[in-house]
Amino acid sequence: MQSSALIHLLQLSSPALPIGAYSYSQGLESAIENGMVKQAVSARCWIVAQLEIVMALFEAPILWRLMRAFAARDQLAVTAWTERFVASRDSAEFRAETIQMGYSLAKLVADLQIADASLLGMLQSQADIPLPTALACAAVALGVPHEAALLGMLFSWAENQVLVCVKSVPLGQLAGQRLLLSLRPELEAAAQQAQQLTDEELSNWSPGLSLLSMQHEVQYSRLYRS
Repeated sequence: MQSSALIHLLQLSSPALPIGAYSYSQGLESAIENGMVKQAVSARCWIVAQLEIVMALFEAPILWRLMRAFAARDQLAVTAWTERFVASRDSAEFRAETIQMGYSLAKLVADLQIADASLLGMLQSQADIPLPTALACAAVALGVPHEAALLGMLFSWAENQVLVCVKSVPLGQLAGQRLLLSLRPELEAAAQQAQQLTDEELSNWSPGLSLLSMQHEVQYSRLYRS
């Protein structure tokens, strides 16, 4: 990878990216509240399960398809995969999360003027802009290789999950870094799988996670927005 593409990838994957990812737990806070995640071992089991069941089978493959669609300037494909992703959000919090972060990243793409008129037009023409659509547009506009952008997205997601555990289980900083380091094989496998799945193999079937998300909407005490 060229150094410029690497720098752009690090920027897109950074927790300092001002889209508010740090304020979401994606159901993990409910799992902690319910006692499903209470130490490093159960935290790793939770993250790996979500990685393999949700991220590798649906969110990462859709990001992969969206990047290819933006690169090909295929407006119809961008819209189709964007609409499918938004429709897959089966709780109010999950839908609000991706739309709010997608809006913030799309605004950043426009304000920083990193995308040409064609890419920006496809992005802004969407009725709703979820995070994968905005991220795919930004990655293509900045010339980040698709494989690297996919792995960067997965790592950023995993890092945020680990940070939730560090703050809320709580885990120590060393335990958190050990956990994040241990996830390398699973992250690489998820990225590879996401590139190989056919459209018919995509699945977001995770009813337990959906129920936890719905419970979080009425959870008495919480730090996160999902």
